[in-house]
Amino acid sequence: MNPLRIGNFSGFYGDRADALREMLTGGEVDVLTGDYLAELTMLILGRDRLKDPAAGYARTFPRQLEDCLGLAHERGVRIVTNAGGLNPAGLADEIRKSADRLGIPARVAHVEGDDLTAAHPGALAAHAYLGGFGIAACLRAGADVVVTGRVTDAALVTGPAAAHFGWGPADHDRLAGAVVAGHVLECGTQATGGNYAFFGEGDVRRPGFPLAEIHADGTSVITKHPGTGGFVDVGTVTAQLLYETGGARYAGPDVTARLDTVRLSQDGPDRVRIEGVRGEAPPPTLKAGINRLGGFRNEVVFVLTGLDIEAKAALVREQFADALAKSPPREVRWELVRTDRADADTEETASALLRLVVRDPDQRVVGRALSGAAVELALGSYPGFHVLSPPGNGAPYGVFEDVYVPHGDVDHMAVLHDGRRVAVPPPQDTRPLDTVVPPPLPDPLPPGPTRRAPLGLVAGARSGDKGGNANVGVWARSDEAWRWLARTLTTDAFRRLLPETRDLPVTRHVLANLRALNFVVEGVLGAGVAAQARFDPQAKALGEWLRSRHLDIPETLL
Repeated sequence: MNPLRIGNFSGFYGDRADALREMLTGGEVDVLTGDYLAELTMLILGRDRLKDPAAGYARTFPRQLEDCLGLAHERGVRIVTNAGGLNPAGLADEIRKSADRLGIPARVAHVEGDDLTAAHPGALAAHAYLGGFGIAACLRAGADVVVTGRVTDAALVTGPAAAHFGWGPADHDRLAGAVVAGHVLECGTQATGGNYAFFGEGDVRRPGFPLAEIHADGTSVITKHPGTGGFVDVGTVTAQLLYETGGARYAGPDVTARLDTVRLSQDGPDRVRIEGVRGEAPPPTLKAGINRLGGFRNEVVFVLTGLDIEAKAALVREQFADALAKSPPREVRWELVRTDRADADTEETASALLRLVVRDPDQRVVGRALSGAAVELALGSYPGFHVLSPPGNGAPYGVFEDVYVPHGDVDHMAVLHDGRRVAVPPPQDTRPLDTVVPPPLPDPLPPGPTRRAPLGLVAGARSGDKGGNANVGVWARSDEAWRWLARTLTTDAFRRLLPETRDLPVTRHVLANLRALNFVVEGVLGAGVAAQARFDPQAKALGEWLRSRHLDIPETLL
């Protein structure tokens, strides 16, 4: 049987608008998937729905699709997307109206049942992460376009693969292979050189979007259309495999994929083969994400230029003390960022930033009281006083929480293009998640001279967020570098290199087949990205910070 060619045209809400047309015209493809949902996106869509009950889906997608629906129909390409967000039925209806206007006989189906908001009073949006079998039911019934709400990102690939190859819930190894391929595709051009540690090794000015050639046994090849930018190699695929993951068991609603069994190999230019993936029965519960409004936040950034930076910062804090004491916000955070340089040849590089962030359930506490106090200092504070922008009235922020519910609490439903409703049963076999025993470490390198140098000279990294936690995946580029990395970068060493993690729980997972270590840092992001608890609220650059840190590296690796 020929492989199923599944491509991606969106990795987030706001990705390149012309990617759908690029994927339809750039080469052969059977299914195109668009991923629009992240924890922050669900909050944004929830706020949209507060203003308009008919909203709640990614508004950019219908415009993308209207421009390309005829082309997809001509080429027989099916489209699967989670752009339905909080309102998949509403998006499906809009697509049908668009198809009717254009005279295109598109069969549009959708998947629902993920919405648990009613069971969580006070939540702006609460949604379970569904698997791919609802998508598969829609495709088997002949749908050309399938719209979902909250499904796992990989479900956009496992659903079409299960429908095409006839896989059932017990085909754990095959499903796990598709999950791994789906995880590589889900973030679009991150698999083709985008956001890649060694980006200088190819032309990544405009990376092409990835596609996977999936075989009936669950193996796959990751590639891209000929002539598109970027590049696909073992490194780019490894980086994306480590993104926003944890331990060796990568759990999902359909299957638990064993990341410690994944084997990657270069299969030609811009082609990476994925094989060996083993799967296990999924856990007995589904993950559900709950988004709530956490209150209101405000911030002001003071620019401190030239001499006496520390004294200037202390003066501002003293001057603000009375204003903050009159109506104390629940949370006050000061941060001095020393971006200044001595004897700088531009004013900007002579300046540091003093950032004040306040949070409170009451908008008035963080609004005019704060902005008024900041403005009043304009002529009576440190020399050179100015701020990056005038403080506003305070804006709402969100908090994210994940909970776990039994499969039976969710009414997973495929709503077919002809209106029939097909219930998707929960898995019959489940398996609790157990910790995987770490594999034996490789032999250490023989003793030899070392040199103080950045970790990034011998290792790549990619980091991301999961609720309030962050992960940092680090991989070596050779067997010799892996022997050194596996024994050197312990959790203690990780904490020393990244002092922000020093007092937080850090867990190290060893993925020897990938020559990789995956560190999970609990609580570093507070209540999640929408709460903006730190400078880099999604931990996107945590891995690059780690790579920039110096340690003693064997000269044979440099």
